[in-house]
Amino acid sequence: MSALRRGLRVALLVARVCAAGVALVRLSRAARTAPPVRSVPQPVASVPGADATGGEPADPSISVVIPARDEAGRIVPLLDLIVAAPGVSEVIVVDDQSTDATAEIAAGLGARVVTGEPLPAGWAGKAWALQQGLSTATSDWVVTLDADTRPDPRLPTALVARARADRLDLLTVAGRFECPTGPSRWLHAAMLTTLVYRFGPPGSAGAPPDRTMANGQCMAVPRQAFLDRGGMSNVAAAVVEDIALARAMAADGARVGFLDATDLLAIRMFESFGDTWRGWGRSLALPGIDRRSRQLADLVVVAIAQALPIPRLLTRHGDAIDLVLVIARLGTLVGTRRAYDRNDLAYWLSPMADPLAAVAIGRGISRADRQVWRGRRYG
Repeated sequence: MSALRRGLRVALLVARVCAAGVALVRLSRAARTAPPVRSVPQPVASVPGADATGGEPADPSISVVIPARDEAGRIVPLLDLIVAAPGVSEVIVVDDQSTDATAEIAAGLGARVVTGEPLPAGWAGKAWALQQGLSTATSDWVVTLDADTRPDPRLPTALVARARADRLDLLTVAGRFECPTGPSRWLHAAMLTTLVYRFGPPGSAGAPPDRTMANGQCMAVPRQAFLDRGGMSNVAAAVVEDIALARAMAADGARVGFLDATDLLAIRMFESFGDTWRGWGRSLALPGIDRRSRQLADLVVVAIAQALPIPRLLTRHGDAIDLVLVIARLGTLVGTRRAYDRNDLAYWLSPMADPLAAVAIGRGISRADRQVWRGRRYG
C-alpha cells in the first residue's frame, strides 16, 4: 500500500508540474501581445496600409449588422450609440423571430430592420441571423455587434482601419465588461480568467488554428470576400459560432485577429450572479468546438493551476508550486483589470471564485449535447 501511495503521489506531482508549466507558458504570452484597437483621428483612407486589401475604395463604406432575438430590453443603448456613428452607412437589425417589440424599437431609432426567416435545418440561430444580415448589407465592410454591446461611436471605423492595416480577413475584439453587482463581477472575472489559462490573452500570437480565439460580440469582415468564402454557412450548426468561425477561417489560410478594444467597447452581458452562472456557463466549455479529450485536458489545467492553489495554501497543504501559481494568478488580476468597468473588492477577490469557474467548465462539458439558448434547443 505504501508503494501504491508513493506512486500516486509521484503521478500527482508530475500532473501538477505539467499543468503548471502549460498554464505559465500561456500566461507568459501577455508579455507579447499586439497593440489594442484605438480610435483613428483621421479618415480610414489615411491610415497606413488602409489600401492593403486591394480592389476597395480608399475610404470603404461600413454597415453595422445586429442580430437580435427578443432584445427589446437591451438594444436601445446600442442603437443610440451606433445609428449615425461616424463612417457608418447603415445599421441593420436582423429581427430573429422575436416575440417582443425588438423590431418596432429598432425601426423607431433609425435602424433598417430585416425580418428574419425561419431557422433552416442545420443552422443555429445567431449564425443564421448573421448570414441574413451580411447578405442584406450593401457596404464594403460589415461590423457585427450584439445587442448587449455599448460601443464608442468611433469603434466601427477603428475596427476597419485596424483590419485593413493588419490585412485581416476577420477581426474580433475583447471589450470592457459592465457587471452591475458585486457577486456577478466576482464570478465573471474568475470565468474570464479561465479563458486566459486555456488560450492566452487577446492579442497573443503564435496560436495554431485549432486554438484560435475570438469574440463574436463584435466582429469586422470585408463583406464580399467573407461571403465568397461561404460566410456563416461554414459554421452553420455551431452554437459557439464565433470561435468556430475564427478557427475554420484560420485553418483555411485566412488572417484572423483577436485584439483588445476595451477603450472602445463596453459589454453588459449579465445582470446578476445567477445570470452569469447560467448564461456564460452554457458556453464557457466551448461546446462543439474542441473535442472532449481536449476540453478535459484544459479543465485539468484550470483546476490544478488556477482553482486549487489558493485552497491548498489556505488549508496548509500547499507547496512551492502552489505559491508560484498563486503569484501568477494575482498577476492575472493586474492584467485583466482593464476588462472591467469597476475594480472593486469583488473583482480583487475573484480568485476565490476560481473553483466555481472550474465547476462551470465541467458542467458545460457534461451538458455539451443539451444546449438551450434563446428558447431553442441544440444537440
